[in-house]
Amino acid sequence: MERGNVIHHLRQRLAASLTPARYKHVLGVVETSVALARRFGAPVLGAELAAWLHDLAREWPQDRLLAYARDRKLEVPAAWLEAPILLHGPIAADVARVEYGVEDADVLNAVYYHTTGRPGMGALEMVLFVADAIEPSRDYSGVDDLRALAERDLKAAALASLESTVRYALDRGFPIDLTTVNARNDLLNEVRRKA
Repeated sequence: MERGNVIHHLRQRLAASLTPARYKHVLGVVETSVALARRFGAPVLGAELAAWLHDLAREWPQDRLLAYARDRKLEVPAAWLEAPILLHGPIAADVARVEYGVEDADVLNAVYYHTTGRPGMGALEMVLFVADAIEPSRDYSGVDDLRALAERDLKAAALASLESTVRYALDRGFPIDLTTVNARNDLLNEVRRKA
């Protein structure tokens, strides 16, 4: 399917299947991803496509997420099966590949890891990760600082967002995903080398 047709179909599918608040979030992520991609030289069309795809399965119930992952034999960290909400990224990436013919590895990785990040994130992955955290409808302590940082430095913004995710999990007594910890440590080392 041609990219423009994919985006048109996704827009219709998401408008019909997501709650209004989630759809508004997706629109904000699309807008923010495109702006960040332009600012930092990432592929704009890839950023737009990844943004439309990223929360396609976000509102699926846990049993549907687990059944899809099992039936499609998705390769995911074992810990994600204990926190099924983390499966919505890998599932959206799989739907992108199977139903929409998306083959761009950067787009698929951005969608797959948009919740956790991962070590070695490329520019497109960081664009979606940061956009998901700072889009206009997001409202949490520190989001304005993160938005300001994203105006200047994509890696630093991705690092700050990863650290915010870890703090959020710690404050609420949630398990901390090791993919996120490893992504944070990897980016911390990159930012320190750059400084």
